[in-house]
Amino acid sequence: MSKPVIAVTMGDAAGIGPEIIVKALSRPEIYAICKPLVIGDSSVLERARRITGKDIAFHVVGSVGDGRFAPGFIDLLDLQLLPDPPAVGKLSKEAGNAAFRYIEKAVQLGLQGDIQAICTAPLNKAALHMGGHQYPGHTEILADLMNVQNYSMMLASPKLRVIHVTTHIGLLDAIRIINPERVYTVIRLAHEMLVRSGVAKPKISVCGINPHAGEGGLFGYGEEEEKIVPAVERAAGEGIDAVGPLPADTLFYRAARGDFDVVVAMYHDQGHGPIKVLGLEAGVNITVGLPVVRTSVDHGTAFDIAGRGIADETSLMEALKQAAALAPK
Repeated sequence: MSKPVIAVTMGDAAGIGPEIIVKALSRPEIYAICKPLVIGDSSVLERARRITGKDIAFHVVGSVGDGRFAPGFIDLLDLQLLPDPPAVGKLSKEAGNAAFRYIEKAVQLGLQGDIQAICTAPLNKAALHMGGHQYPGHTEILADLMNVQNYSMMLASPKLRVIHVTTHIGLLDAIRIINPERVYTVIRLAHEMLVRSGVAKPKISVCGINPHAGEGGLFGYGEEEEKIVPAVERAAGEGIDAVGPLPADTLFYRAARGDFDVVVAMYHDQGHGPIKVLGLEAGVNITVGLPVVRTSVDHGTAFDIAGRGIADETSLMEALKQAAALAPK
């Protein structure tokens, strides 16, 4: 079976992205499952190689077909946006703009069919905005560039998967915009992605909004009955194994022990908190609903440790493994 080509975007040049890329792609086991192609800048990756002390060569390519995709080499599509690397650990509009351009190039290659998946190193939102790109994050950039309206963020760890109805908006706004159509769409997206990844009959659990999922109207103003119940009933009527709304304070424990394949969370912190308690190093961010598979590390640019060579590459390796598993064969 042919291994998928995965575009690895370098992220913010001032953060730990370049370092974890060099570390992860120094591991021969990655090349057993995929063909990684870094989209970034050679000047920054050369610095990361020095910082990490890895004995690996860069192979600059002009197209995907030029890649060696072999242990001992990092194949690089060098966009030459940062001839002078920005200072590590510092906000930079140049780094913010470059991070966007790496994603833009990866999307172009994905929509052309030259690559089978995208795996993103972290960007810095403040730098991204300084660079002239007003997006909340990677997910929204990718959806916009691919002209997709129905998408969602899924976080995955070895014990738990969580998909979000809302993400990067305030809590009051999130509760206001949650509606049955959106909840149903996210349930369906989760079901379709899990089936594609080999789960024949996914068990999908849906969080409530209020404590104890409203407890029959005792808490809140009937949000569960109005916004969630119709969506769950619609999905179940179509043969999707979905249950809820269920109390979030016990649901994540039940899912982590294996009762469910995925939890549908209503808002950012409801879903992110349990995943991150289980360990940042094992978390993977998956954008569900795009025409090109996209995974990412589930951590930020870590400016506080950038340049020290101590950043953990585990999450990036997990993201590459997830991308390889989900990519079309």
